[in-house]
Amino acid sequence: MSLTLHGVPLSPFVRKVRIVLAEKALPYEINMVVPYVTPQEYSQINPLRKIPALEDGETIICDSAVICDYLEHKKPTTALYPDNPTDRAQALWLEKYADYELAPDSTFKVFFQHIVCPTLKKPSDPAIIQDAVNNLIPPHLDYLENQLNGQQWFVNNTFSIADIAIACQLINLQHAGYPLDGQRWPGLYQHLQQLTQRDSVADMHSAEQQMVEKVKSRFSIGDLPL
Repeated sequence: MSLTLHGVPLSPFVRKVRIVLAEKALPYEINMVVPYVTPQEYSQINPLRKIPALEDGETIICDSAVICDYLEHKKPTTALYPDNPTDRAQALWLEKYADYELAPDSTFKVFFQHIVCPTLKKPSDPAIIQDAVNNLIPPHLDYLENQLNGQQWFVNNTFSIADIAIACQLINLQHAGYPLDGQRWPGLYQHLQQLTQRDSVADMHSAEQQMVEKVKSRFSIGDLPL
């Protein structure tokens, strides 16, 4: 039975699930559900009316971390979670860090204020963006650069859910016009380059970049107010 993923491509949490689906070669359909303006009937799928949600026949799974774990058990080949308990714990921690520590500043401040607000016909707050970019985000990037510690991938130098979750937030910063400083965070910069060139990501990333450019053009979104 086919999988249906509810959400929009520019959501980092939807992107995370899409990359996992692609890595595992699981076919799916995407049902466009726009956050902040979700239809009332979507409550039957997710009572919190958040994205993403995944339907697998009669099974409904909400929250990107839960969905990715479900997919790992559904198709354990092309494993994205380490078997070693210590490595698995580290991967889960970094996924949580991306979703609950980095996301509030990268996606819900910079990306939301600069890209989403204009599409919702709401005024952006440059002060929120400046505070996030100048004060809140750099310590996250310093921490993640240290965690990468010169490796290609975060956990035992093996590609995992940690790499996907972190990169998905960095991609949203990139879409908003905040590229990583390769001099200050060379490891993270190279990490993001490598991930966006993977077969599971490259075409998706290119399509997203085109989508962002169309949004910026349609709503006359300029550069970040830095």
